[in-house]
Amino acid sequence: MRYKIAICDDSAADRTYVTDMVNRWSATAGHAVQLNTFDSAESFLFHYADESDYDILLLDIEMAAMDGVTMAKQLRRDNETVQIIFITGYTDYIAEGYEVAALHYLVKPVKEEKLFSVLDRAAEKLRKNEKVLHFEIGGEMVRVPVYQIRYAEVMANYVTIHAAEDVTVKMTLGDLEKELDERFYRAGRSIIVNLTQISRVTKTEIKLSDGTVIPLPRGAYEGVNRAIINMR
Repeated sequence: MRYKIAICDDSAADRTYVTDMVNRWSATAGHAVQLNTFDSAESFLFHYADESDYDILLLDIEMAAMDGVTMAKQLRRDNETVQIIFITGYTDYIAEGYEVAALHYLVKPVKEEKLFSVLDRAAEKLRKNEKVLHFEIGGEMVRVPVYQIRYAEVMANYVTIHAAEDVTVKMTLGDLEKELDERFYRAGRSIIVNLTQISRVTKTEIKLSDGTVIPLPRGAYEGVNRAIINMR
């Protein structure tokens, strides 16, 4: 596979250090990589305005002027698929990572084995984002990319899939679940939720990054949190 990767860090030494490891990962895993480095969030965004087809972003959080989390929020407004990996010297930003569906946090100094593992996960998620479900509705074929599905809910014999556009099909929630992957979690009898879309979980509800609030069945809180932790 070929991946376009950006490293954004205001430390020249850290950019070189991570670049060398990414190049070793691509050689070891047999991937072709186009790699670009940036010394600020602003310089990346200027470049991104013309080239928005990045697959993986290795992003320092603590940078002068615009920080990494603010930059990631801007990207997420129109890019759901880029895999964001935060690199930080601190562990105080995990909650904010939910808001931008960050794949992982790597704490400096980054260890090669850990970076390789996270890049492998990013590559796998990118591959899965290519999967599309097909439904015949009203005599026409409707395509639903799996990565666009935020959640699905069942009512009687019908399932409504909430994606870029809502789609209602006659099927069981169990049948839909078989078509999905580990990003999705069945939170009770009537709901399947995309774990990467969750911004907050309480004892009574799940809040998605688009503001949608899903009531959480009694006793489901621990299971949802465990699923999120295991996915990361």
